[in-house]
Amino acid sequence: MENIQVQEQSKNKKQQEVTKVAVAYGDGIGPEIMEATLRILDAAGANIRPERIEVGEKVYESGNSAGIEKSAWEVINRNKLILKAPITTPQGKGYKSLNVTLRKSLGLFANVRPVTAYSPYVETNFGGMDVVIVRENEEDLYAGIEHQQTQDVVQCLKLITRPGCEKIVRYAFEYAKAYGRKKVTCMVKDNIMKLTDGLFHNVFKEIALEYPEIESNSQIIDIGSARLAASPENYDVIVTSNLYGDIISDIAAEIAGSVGMCGSANIGSNVAMFEAIHGSAPDIAGQKIANPSGLINAAIMMLSHLGKTEIADTIKNAWLKTIEDGYHTADVYQEEITKEIVSTSEFATRIIENLGQVPTKLPVSKLSSGNGEIVIPVYKRKEEKQVLVGVDVFINWKGNNPKIIGDALDSIDSFKMKLKMITNRGVKVYPEGLAETYCTDHWRCRFVDVNSKTEGKLVYNPVDFEKVIALLSKLHNEGFEVIKTENLYEFDGKRAFSLGQGE
Repeated sequence: MENIQVQEQSKNKKQQEVTKVAVAYGDGIGPEIMEATLRILDAAGANIRPERIEVGEKVYESGNSAGIEKSAWEVINRNKLILKAPITTPQGKGYKSLNVTLRKSLGLFANVRPVTAYSPYVETNFGGMDVVIVRENEEDLYAGIEHQQTQDVVQCLKLITRPGCEKIVRYAFEYAKAYGRKKVTCMVKDNIMKLTDGLFHNVFKEIALEYPEIESNSQIIDIGSARLAASPENYDVIVTSNLYGDIISDIAAEIAGSVGMCGSANIGSNVAMFEAIHGSAPDIAGQKIANPSGLINAAIMMLSHLGKTEIADTIKNAWLKTIEDGYHTADVYQEEITKEIVSTSEFATRIIENLGQVPTKLPVSKLSSGNGEIVIPVYKRKEEKQVLVGVDVFINWKGNNPKIIGDALDSIDSFKMKLKMITNRGVKVYPEGLAETYCTDHWRCRFVDVNSKTEGKLVYNPVDFEKVIALLSKLHNEGFEVIKTENLYEFDGKRAFSLGQGE
């Protein structure tokens, strides 16, 4: 009994704590929906003390290419919390996305998007939908590492790390545990990307074993996206990598009825940012018709993150009651459902009037019934034996007959480093290949130790790095244009590079 009382006292203390938050009013409709949201937080007794920061369009146009002032970074680092309205990034001027800058700079590794259907008050074909998408937020193709390597070929590096996989997968299971969710689904494409998506999938299977009370399953991202769009009620929590998560979270929001209703959390080890998922909508700015629901729901997520779950429930239930009562902004108007079309400010006033009430038809918010505690342990690297066994040399060559370049490279013997194969766009074209395969000036040439043998499977001999350097020097002297190299490794005796298609 005494322990329960201590827990209740701690919970009550959290509700009453004054919390300073860096608040970005944003661009377009941002200031309007932020004012409405802050009014509701104040009326509900959330004890949020906003510290305004300047980010977005005006900062960009002042000559700051990052879109955020130094003073804003200082406020963020001091408060560790951001509530952000949508911002506008000027087009065609080479400006970097502020959202990506904030996520990467602050280590906001998890993007969390709950998507719920509010049928019949918001029109949708999927009344039973209640999905949370947990998206890795820092790596994958969004690392933004791109190069043009030849006249024909550009590349974008897909970076997937074990620490990144462990953090996001564990966050998904911890989230499910904290908020009473029953199932976590992993979406990957490891039938094609066996190393990158394979790592994500393997980490998922490892961590799932630690949560036997939570159902887990995996799906290939293409069929998973189709099934999510067709039967979203079959999903609970979805965890996936950056690009896939970006796509399916918008799919989910759209089929739920309105992108404008969804809030989003970006969670890091030290800082968290909460925002609506829609844009700044400059075409309706100043007209007082914008729907503040996305930012309101983001603020509710922020309160839950702070442990102020009772206040979060109070606001969420008042918001649900307002929608249920038929007071809607114009974007979700339905002739037979809407009682009155209200402005941004009037919608906030209706919610404030409903504080303390609960919906009678829509599900009541019960965030305070969960434990709300999410723990992500510090990553511990397991040491593995790393052995160099070869090198892929990428060559810029304008010919179209791989036998010519293949025979020329095959004649090179540099400290027992010999050509094993050549691929064009990943498909083996030497030795042997089809004429239809090669169409670019970008050739991957794999060199391994001459004594490596195939006995059921290829056994690679270790290679000294000095031999790789000598090989590259010889290729240069022979007139080959080397544009890139990738070392080939084994880790604990396992091949850590892909085979060429047809190899």
